[in-house]
Amino acid sequence: MKNKKLIMYLIIIFLILIIILFGINIYKKNKIKINQYIPEEEITNEQLRNTIITLYFGNNENNNIISETRKIDSKKLINNIYEELIKLLIEGPKNNNLIKLIPENTKINNIIISGDTLILDFSEEFIGEEIVGKIKEELIIKSIVYTVTELNEVNNVKILINGEDNKAFYDEEINFKNTFKKE
Repeated sequence: MKNKKLIMYLIIIFLILIIILFGINIYKKNKIKINQYIPEEEITNEQLRNTIITLYFGNNENNNIISETRKIDSKKLINNIYEELIKLLIEGPKNNNLIKLIPENTKINNIIISGDTLILDFSEEFIGEEIVGKIKEELIIKSIVYTVTELNEVNNVKILINGEDNKAFYDEEINFKNTFKKE
């Protein structure tokens, strides 16, 4: 009887030891996994400053606009994000399948935000001295409107030429009396 009790106690102690060892083993495995985590790549300060923007340019294949995303240094956007976006539109696309729409030598005179309307005052070069046609003129407007309305605070765009809103493109197909909205 005493031998049976002793054997039973030994079996219980042995089982408790196995459970404790098993628990310690699981704890060590989990602890090792946590301590061995290594990131794939360190992020540089330059990468932290980059942001993605979307610009819209003309499509070579049809009469429409297509988006072009770019990574740029967010420090460029701090002073006046809209001015930087318009400057990038004036410079033109990086993709060879897209075309620049805003006429060469166009300058930005002023940019003002009034409520949800962005007022863009361009130089006389914006309206050009040649007839480009209503389709291209609409693409120019769409390019600007789609680009700046990517930002939440702008819903409308008002275009001025040298501070005046009673101007139009050279062929007078589209004038700038009204505001433009994203369709």
